[in-house]
Amino acid sequence: MQDPDAGCHLGLDAPAPGQVRPEAASIEQVAVVIPAHDEEQHLGRALAGIQAAANEVAAHSPEIGVRVMVVLDCCTDGSLRLAADFAASDARFNVMTVCFRNVGMSRRAGAEGLGLVGGVSAARVWLANTDADSLVPRNWLVRQVDLAAAGADAVLGSVEPDSDGMHHALLARWHAGHVLAEHHPHVFGANLGVRGSSYLKAGGFPAAASGEDRILVDRLRASGAGIIATDSVRVLTSGRTVGRAPRGFAAYLLALAQQ
Repeated sequence: MQDPDAGCHLGLDAPAPGQVRPEAASIEQVAVVIPAHDEEQHLGRALAGIQAAANEVAAHSPEIGVRVMVVLDCCTDGSLRLAADFAASDARFNVMTVCFRNVGMSRRAGAEGLGLVGGVSAARVWLANTDADSLVPRNWLVRQVDLAAAGADAVLGSVEPDSDGMHHALLARWHAGHVLAEHHPHVFGANLGVRGSSYLKAGGFPAAASGEDRILVDRLRASGAGIIATDSVRVLTSGRTVGRAPRGFAAYLLALAQQ
């Protein structure tokens, strides 16, 4: 079975140093979107990781603002309480409740909720996307902003399954089929950043229950966006085999386990 998060080899499509396109404006605002559907078990860790990454931006580039939108999609567990506690203690965090049962629509709504709906300022907004069962590294946002400053319109980061609770044979099988390095060929919604203007030009996230990340990247490539695939901001994601999105990462791991 083909990895559902793998796309064509995107490599390094960004312009060479000194050849940055005019639309590659400096980033003034970072918008982070994290969709969640009944993720009480993982959400607290995910939000803490994003908070640490936002703090790193504040320490390195205090002129760049960071806003986070947690999109709770038909949650029936304690996810709302967790997200609300973060929003109450950190003004950068915002909470949106929807009932789409659709990750593509949730990501799209989160971007719109943060004001990414058009205008000349969109070129100076960086939209960073991750998942509620994932833990981003501290340099996650700083590195993406640096790549944007070098001319990137989109950054495709890598992910690694969390070994905690995951059978060692399945983890080994996954790593055997996923060589994570610079210019890797994968697309992961848990680690995807894009310039606001490029996102809008590509039509944004589609209303897809799964595969919304690959569709967006295909659209970005078709629109001429400069794309960088990197392993320098690897995200740790759940190694579970029962997930929330059909044909998503967990479904792929389950199929891999059954081979």
